[in-house]
Amino acid sequence: MRIESRNAVSFSWDESKRIAEAVRKLYRLDDSRKNAYATAFLLAAATGLRCGELFALRWNDVDFRAGTIRVNESADQRTYAVGPCKNAAAYRTVVLTDAEGCEALRALKQYSGDATPNPNVLVFHSRRGTPLRETNVLADGLHPALAALGLLTDCDQK
Repeated sequence: MRIESRNAVSFSWDESKRIAEAVRKLYRLDDSRKNAYATAFLLAAATGLRCGELFALRWNDVDFRAGTIRVNESADQRTYAVGPCKNAAAYRTVVLTDAEGCEALRALKQYSGDATPNPNVLVFHSRRGTPLRETNVLADGLHPALAALGLLTDCDQK
């Protein structure tokens, strides 16, 4: 099978916020999952992090005072193990000082709660403490939220 073209889908910041709010209203997810997925979507939109990078973030990678996120690990979506990034260019510090970045960091701070989280714990993790699975996040969070907002294309719904 040959793919003729693949159209990349991207959403504006306002659409990303609408998606996060739609996730928070999904009835099929518990409150913990809703909060994690909505926060992850906002952070992904503000940072441009890949799923593997996002799901490998630990609390010690986030510097709320400096407004930065350090990318130094990636979660393998086949084995779900956290390890080194795929290449040297993937190691970086993302600066979140623009309006969207600050809003995403506020959402992340709210997600962390009042208690100081363990710095070595993954920010977004499964109930067992392992990295989230991209397929679960898409199927249980993003796709239902997009459908609720009428943002799925015909190809997405098949």
